[in-house]
Amino acid sequence: IQSLENSLDGQLKVIYGDFFRLDPLVTGTVKPPAMCSDKLFETMGVAAVPWRADVPVKIFGILPQKKERNTLWRLLFALYECSSIYRYGRAELNIFISEKEYQVLTAKPGEARAYQALSVLWQVGCEIQLLHTEPWSSFVTNLKNGGLAVPKSTWLPNDHLCLVRLTPQQNLFTGGLKPTNSATFIFMVKQCLAKPKSRLTDRLNSWSLDSGGKLLRELEIPKNAEARKLYPEDYRRLFEALQNSNMFTETWFHDEVLESIRNIN
Repeated sequence: IQSLENSLDGQLKVIYGDFFRLDPLVTGTVKPPAMCSDKLFETMGVAAVPWRADVPVKIFGILPQKKERNTLWRLLFALYECSSIYRYGRAELNIFISEKEYQVLTAKPGEARAYQALSVLWQVGCEIQLLHTEPWSSFVTNLKNGGLAVPKSTWLPNDHLCLVRLTPQQNLFTGGLKPTNSATFIFMVKQCLAKPKSRLTDRLNSWSLDSGGKLLRELEIPKNAEARKLYPEDYRRLFEALQNSNMFTETWFHDEVLESIRNIN
């Protein structure tokens, strides 16, 4: 790669590092291949732009399979908090992910095995486009015994890697949702879908929100609606309504939110 850079007369710049180890939560000096996003973007000459501006940078890669789910969560927190690569604007990800995780990211209410908190949060946060699918056999994924090291999946198909484009929504922060309260939104969605068959009114009551039924009526959400039946945009509307109501405070979420963030990181 270095020789290719030398032969292209400045058209290619090679930087040593692992993109999926950006901004590690460590103190002291960050050692390669881990690196800090501010150093990377400075080296590339990419400047920060307003959130509603055009995409400032397009990133291509293959998500590491061993930590695929954890990496998706870390990217999600960075997206909603406008941290790491998203400090610079709506960074576009073009990444290969496993078919089973693509099924989760794009799942709809009623798809019992696939529809999860990750589905809701990525769909609220990004436009998701499937660009290409490629069989696992096209990639070097062999084990020492010659078999394919394809992640096992009991309930969802997983025969391909999917090239997916994740473009952050321009209007993500135009309502009551902001980078400063986004961790609370993430935790709310995770709590609601921790028991997908539970009624939303029961969840609201467990948070000591006595007027939860009235709030759902105002949002035209059925009183007996199960958590798994709500669309992603319904969760956003619910959160913004809670933000605007006088019955909602984030104090009772605080410790749980911090614990959730620590677990993801």
